[in-house]
Amino acid sequence: MSDHHVKAEVHLEQMKSLGVDVEKLRVDTEQPSASPVLSRISTVQPSITCKQSERGRSKPSKDENNSSVKNFYSMGAEKVLQENEKILLGKQETNGNYISNNTKSKNSQDSSRGDVAKHPKRRRPVTVDTSKAKTSLEALKISIKTLKWREFPMGRRASCDIYWHGVSFHDNENIVSGQVNKFPGMLEMSRKINLSRAVRTMQELFPEEYDFYPRSWILPEEYQQFSTQIRLLKENDSSVNPTFIVKPDGGSQGDGIYLIRDPADLKLVAGSQAKQFVVQEYIQKPLLIDKLKFDIRLYVLLKSLEPLEIYIAKEGLTRFCTEPYQEPSQKNLSHVFMHLTNYSLNVHSGNFVHSDSQSTGSKRTLSSVLYRLAAKGVDIKKVWSDIIALVIKTVIAVVPELRVHHQADIPPGKPGPTCFQILGFDILLMKNLKPVLLEVNSNPSMRIEHEQEVAPGVFQYVPSPVDEEVKVGVIRDTLRLMDPGLKRTSTSSQPKTGWFDRGEEIPTEADTQSHSPDEGGALPSLCLKQVYPKYTKQFNYLRVVERIASLFIRFLGVKGNMRLGPTAFRTFIRTCKLSNSNFTMASVDILYIDITRRWSGTISDYREAGMGLQAFVEAFFQLASRRFKSQTLQEQVSSLLELCASQLESQAIVEDRRSVSCSRAQSRSVKTLGLTNTQLNSPAPLRRAASQDYRLHQRLKPRTLRANVEN
Repeated sequence: MSDHHVKAEVHLEQMKSLGVDVEKLRVDTEQPSASPVLSRISTVQPSITCKQSERGRSKPSKDENNSSVKNFYSMGAEKVLQENEKILLGKQETNGNYISNNTKSKNSQDSSRGDVAKHPKRRRPVTVDTSKAKTSLEALKISIKTLKWREFPMGRRASCDIYWHGVSFHDNENIVSGQVNKFPGMLEMSRKINLSRAVRTMQELFPEEYDFYPRSWILPEEYQQFSTQIRLLKENDSSVNPTFIVKPDGGSQGDGIYLIRDPADLKLVAGSQAKQFVVQEYIQKPLLIDKLKFDIRLYVLLKSLEPLEIYIAKEGLTRFCTEPYQEPSQKNLSHVFMHLTNYSLNVHSGNFVHSDSQSTGSKRTLSSVLYRLAAKGVDIKKVWSDIIALVIKTVIAVVPELRVHHQADIPPGKPGPTCFQILGFDILLMKNLKPVLLEVNSNPSMRIEHEQEVAPGVFQYVPSPVDEEVKVGVIRDTLRLMDPGLKRTSTSSQPKTGWFDRGEEIPTEADTQSHSPDEGGALPSLCLKQVYPKYTKQFNYLRVVERIASLFIRFLGVKGNMRLGPTAFRTFIRTCKLSNSNFTMASVDILYIDITRRWSGTISDYREAGMGLQAFVEAFFQLASRRFKSQTLQEQVSSLLELCASQLESQAIVEDRRSVSCSRAQSRSVKTLGLTNTQLNSPAPLRRAASQDYRLHQRLKPRTLRANVEN
């Protein structure tokens, strides 16, 4: 019989001497332990039991017996008996030992570890610099407080996790880490002329896909073209009398917008004070609710450029005019409260209604409007699907220029922040429910209060429940998505400059919610819905201009540059082998000069010399049409891109072979010098090898020169 078995029998006899009902304890020990602490006590070693048995050898009184039994229990005697029972009832091995069953204690340990895993250590709060937040400050404060993050309203010497800017990326120039809520170049790309040019380029390639943007002309440079087209249109059909809306390039909040029916009505200023405008076709048959024209303000989060990630807010705002709508005529062209939906204009109308309800008043939630349309039998899913497609296509149109700005402000290899941005899309629904893009705002108003006249001539800001309901949710969930504690799939913060790879995994909305910082479960589900890369298959073929931008960035050469010089353009032509006997390098120079000169004359702030991205895209289109004449423009551009890709790939293979051969030649030269691997690790042999190589080169140099002269 083993020693463990003998000890167990002795312990049982000692318990009987203390007056303990062993049989009752034996039954109790068969019950499962509910406490993980008691489970851990069950692993007590036999030495502890021996100390307890020594205390029980003295002759105690009856009370002492009872107290000793209690002490025995407090020291874990019950679990000691469990251990003894396991020894007695366990299986005996051939060597005389007994195998005890410890699965119970192991399970208890595992469960205790699981409890620890369920309650991880509390991480430090995310820090947000709100010193530049401007009008979005109140909604931002509420969001930070809800998330239990830490705000720095006056800035901070140490770096913060998130910097919230009110205007542009350059509000604070000294940021080298963290995240900024503005992209470099977004302020420029949201201007009406640049947006029109970007969408117009896509309309050339995909006219049917980009028919959601009204036909536009850029003035004053395209005034002659505009007036000629309108004159021809009226000559062909005298009954046609279109209306046009004129928007200043840098205007906002409806400032400077007016309607015309004839090019002669344009208010153009000649000379150095000339301002640039965009003239667009006016949508004469919009969808009406309560006989009022309205538009949709939709909030879109551009979370990342590479990989491209786009989120759309499930809730938005609808802004109503304050006069019943009538189709434009010469009499009502100046009625801005009838034709223009801008809140900043209509708020000054006597008919403007401030309402705490989300479904009434001059500003309502998007969901309330969609609910009314659904009640009338409108297919809301189709309308929402068309709006999502409009947003994705618009972002794809502006991303190429954003990538050029990004590499200029945050060059690859330079420390810098990552970027994200909330955009405001203004969308109009036509009578046939087709969405039309009016404009994109890089700085949409996130103010959650409105100005109201509380007494004659006395105005003050009062809370706006509709604005707070929508805007606080957008900012709060944007912060949740940008939480630095979430796992990011892309380790690099820089957009790639080569051919983009779509193999990267991107966290979905469900993944983000599973990693939500809401420890108490008080936060609602995300109000932002991911639409890209969710719908990559449907829209990825549109990213043609982005591939052209990758070529442009590749040949820029100098970090931080945004213009392609003549030498770099010639290098692009040579590398991609686009010149031939019919298109010589002299023709390449002429093409470069013509396009660059024309673009420098049309862009007022074209300060840097060289060819910008839009000019390069035009040159690329001309090269494609010259090379592949029998195809459509879309096919021509795609074919030229594939040609450039194959030439660059073959060049990369040649360079790789050249580098391998150079390394082999270097290793052979080292061997001829009699250096071993261990000697190469020492700096002295490397210096000797370099000096010998240099002397050998100097010895051969005169002969080489003489041979060249003779040849």
